[in-house]
Amino acid sequence: MEVKTSLLDNMIGVGDMVLLEPLSEDSFLDNLKKRFDHSEIYTYIGSVVISMNPYRSLPIYTPEKVEEYRNRNFYELSPHIYALADEAYRSLRDQDKDQCILITGESGAGKTEASKLVMSYVAAVCGKGHEVNKVKEQLLQSNPVLEAFGNAKTVRNDNSSRFGKYMDIEFDFKGDPLGGVISNYLLEKSRVVKQPRGERNFHVFYQLLSGASDDTLRKLKLDRDFSKYNYLSLDSAAVNGLDDAANFRTVRNAMQIVGFMEDEVQSVLELVAAVLKLGNIEFKPESRCNGTDESRVKDKNDLKEMCELLGIEQSVLERAFSYRTVEAKMEKVSTTLNVAQAYYARDALAKNLYSRLFSWLVTRINESIQAQTKARHKVMGVLDIYGFEIFEDNSFEQFIINYCNEKLQQIFIELTLREEQEEYVREGIEWTNIEYFNNAIICDLIENNQNGILAMLDEECLRPGTVTDETFLDKLNTICADHQHFESRLNKNSKFLNDHSLPHNCFRIQHYAGKVLYRVEGFVDKNNDLLYRDLSQAMYKANHSLIKQLFPEGNPAKVNLKRPPTAGFQFRASVGTLMRNLQTKNPNYIRCIKPNDKKASHIFTDSLVCHQVRYLGLMENVRVRRAGYAFRQPYEPCLERYKMLCKRTWPHWKGPARDGVEVLMADLQIPAEEIAYGRSKIFIRNPRTLFFLEEKRKQCLQDLATLIQKIYRGWKCRTHFLLMKKSQIVVAAWYRRYAQQKKYRNIKSATTVVQSYTRGWQARKLLRELKYQKRCEEAVTTIAAFWHGTQVRREYRKFFRANAGKKIYDFTIQRIIQKYFLGLKSNMPSMSPIDKKWPARPYSFLDGVHTELRKIFHHWRCKKYRDQFTEEKKAVYEEKLEASEIFKGKKALYPSSVSQPFKGDYLEISKNPKYQKLNSAVDEKVLLADVVNKINRANGKGTPRIFLLTKKNFVLADQKTGQVKASIPLPDVTSVSVSTQKDGFFALKLKEGSASAVKGDFLLSSEHLIEIITKLHRIGATAADREKLKVDISDEFLVQFKQDKVCVKFIQSSPKNGNSVSCKRKNNRLLEVSVPTSP
Repeated sequence: MEVKTSLLDNMIGVGDMVLLEPLSEDSFLDNLKKRFDHSEIYTYIGSVVISMNPYRSLPIYTPEKVEEYRNRNFYELSPHIYALADEAYRSLRDQDKDQCILITGESGAGKTEASKLVMSYVAAVCGKGHEVNKVKEQLLQSNPVLEAFGNAKTVRNDNSSRFGKYMDIEFDFKGDPLGGVISNYLLEKSRVVKQPRGERNFHVFYQLLSGASDDTLRKLKLDRDFSKYNYLSLDSAAVNGLDDAANFRTVRNAMQIVGFMEDEVQSVLELVAAVLKLGNIEFKPESRCNGTDESRVKDKNDLKEMCELLGIEQSVLERAFSYRTVEAKMEKVSTTLNVAQAYYARDALAKNLYSRLFSWLVTRINESIQAQTKARHKVMGVLDIYGFEIFEDNSFEQFIINYCNEKLQQIFIELTLREEQEEYVREGIEWTNIEYFNNAIICDLIENNQNGILAMLDEECLRPGTVTDETFLDKLNTICADHQHFESRLNKNSKFLNDHSLPHNCFRIQHYAGKVLYRVEGFVDKNNDLLYRDLSQAMYKANHSLIKQLFPEGNPAKVNLKRPPTAGFQFRASVGTLMRNLQTKNPNYIRCIKPNDKKASHIFTDSLVCHQVRYLGLMENVRVRRAGYAFRQPYEPCLERYKMLCKRTWPHWKGPARDGVEVLMADLQIPAEEIAYGRSKIFIRNPRTLFFLEEKRKQCLQDLATLIQKIYRGWKCRTHFLLMKKSQIVVAAWYRRYAQQKKYRNIKSATTVVQSYTRGWQARKLLRELKYQKRCEEAVTTIAAFWHGTQVRREYRKFFRANAGKKIYDFTIQRIIQKYFLGLKSNMPSMSPIDKKWPARPYSFLDGVHTELRKIFHHWRCKKYRDQFTEEKKAVYEEKLEASEIFKGKKALYPSSVSQPFKGDYLEISKNPKYQKLNSAVDEKVLLADVVNKINRANGKGTPRIFLLTKKNFVLADQKTGQVKASIPLPDVTSVSVSTQKDGFFALKLKEGSASAVKGDFLLSSEHLIEIITKLHRIGATAADREKLKVDISDEFLVQFKQDKVCVKFIQSSPKNGNSVSCKRKNNRLLEVSVPTSP
């Protein structure tokens, strides 16, 4: 059973503004904001859809949503653009009514996206088939092409349509698309040559430079760098969320689908490249003999490349930028152009070239997508056109855009009132005249053929003599001075003379959406939109086939001296044609609103939305809709929705739906003036009445829900009881079966047990008999064996000796010892002296032997290991052993030195030629050569010195020069002092009174302290003529410096600058050495 829903179900705010109560601008905005905050971006005003731009993706455009809205009543589901598209499509298909969908709103409000959604929905719900799918694909793919050439990034919108588009989609009698026709209005061609700050040129320029292959760019003589082209804005060349390279590939693919040939695509790209090259042409003044200035091209490279692209002779185009030919009847006058006029001519050519290319693209697309059959077609028009524009600086473009919106507002009011009146007449309801603001007076002010602003602008442009924007404003002030919607400070109207918000070079028009101030500067030039005939003829002479089509007036054989129509005249004619086209169709409206200027989601700016609500005339629309009856609904859905409010209509009404509704309303005592009965619908005047019905329905639904719950619970309990009863019978049957089976199994088991016991008794009886027989046989055998043994012992007793027991014992012990030694041989440990493994003893009486054998093996193993040593290695191990005796457990630096071998000669003094002189100065063999630091008592800093140790002396030499600084006999060294910590400081104390002790003791620092002191100690121990060297290990000791004794104190400190040891002088008697603690 299909569930019936309604617009009023689960409603957030009010889904239809006609039902808003109370109606005010504040309540209107609050309702929009409430729905927007809950991601409800669509709201109705009757049959008009208000669309808020969410600036994010919403999951409301899925194929499931398309199916949900397909063939559903407009008010049956929550507001959605699909509901309007479906209503328009079904009216066209089923009622044979041509439709038009008018999409309006300011830039960034989402008009283009709305038109895409409408077209995609229609494409999804119409018929299928190869040809139909091809037409649908071509219609949809025309959008990317037109967007690339007609859209641009603005401060308000990253993909703003800079042209108006009206597409007629043609259908056959079944509702399948046959083709379409596109009309474009007023491309903003001034954007080609100049863009406001923060905006871009048309997308195609950036897409071409970003996405084209290197080969294509080389053929087009282009470079990827945007900064090389004057016509491209650089401050916003990159746009977040826009991938120009990917979009270029999309456009190329779309052009192929629409039907463009490859040579046509190439021709289009060449013209786009030519526009970029044209912007790089610059001019310089050149004085002539008559004193006038003539323009000349500065750098002809870009001009040359552009001419090569378009197949134009360079000299022809260069002359067209320097001279202008004016023809009047039979005369031709050629005048030179100055630099300013040359730039004007260049920009005019660029604008005309691009705008004509765009018009050609629209024509070419129409050729591909137009219906092929000549039969009458059903038509659905989709209008995506600029919304009302109010900027800080409004010019000619905003004037004609707002004029178009005035005409759309006029036709909107007319068609809405007409639709209302037709429905009232169709339903037999009395029509009452509705008061509303008629903006025909504003349209007349602009378009009147005699005194209209556009007519006066055309007249001023065609008038001989000096024509300026100021003369045009004077004319307006003269003719429109008394018009109530025209304001100017120069029209001698006293109420505007002191209005400082109205500048002197401006005029103001009070449009339906508000007052707009227009600056007249540029009106005349933009309306004229002149292109010099010399440039048109130069373009026609090109060998490029497309250029000839774009500039037909350049054909010398078809010279037309008649002045071309002005831009205002052309636009007014286009708008007139559009209005006549729209009046023949059934209108459907989508009003687009943007919630903020930041292009951000979840932000609702009240002032901005209020401004758009005003100039879109939405409040006026609600008032027109509510002037008669605010709500109307067919009788069938009305009775279906509210029938539970009356006992006579619930649950089923037998009879006509109208009679049921009348009975229902009478039972609810609704006043007669609040409702009216039409032929197929009921009309409700006040929204409060509808809300009263909804509230009563909500209460009734709660009661019905309680009743349904009660009935359901009773049914559920009865069902449960019957199920339990049935289950009890089943359970009892199964239990009885189980009990009988269990009884049978018990009897069977008992029988088996009895049988097994009987068989067991018989088997045991047989076993006893067999065992008895076997024992008898064994007894006989045993008696016989004992008897034979007795006889043998009697025979051989004389051969046994008395000491046989001792022999057996000795033999046993011998076998045990033999087995012990064989086991020890196979489990012998390794030859490493540090291996402490030894096999376990098998018997306790071998304990002493086991211990002695272990000692003997260990001593023998150590001897074998020592025999492998050379004399040098023995000496090294002896030094290591002596270092262990001196420092082990006393000096913290010792453990780190154990693994380091004692090399002795670290400088390779005998091989290094740098120390040849120093080596020759030492007569004896050098036992140790290293670099040490000699500590200065004045500041605690170290000086590098070479330390040489022989058997008789130690020598200190300069590291750089090798010059001997001191040579001390070893007998003069009495002791060595070191600290207990991880530093390398040591003090060599000399014998008092000796010649060496004149300068005092030596305080040195070395990385090989352990090795130096060990070798000193070893030399002293082996010498017979001197005492053994004393090693003093303490964290505080005295050092003799000349006449003074200085205390050297070692302290531990936290590591700050790495892990280096530092020595500082604290006073004349103290040197403090800071040793970093280990981490």
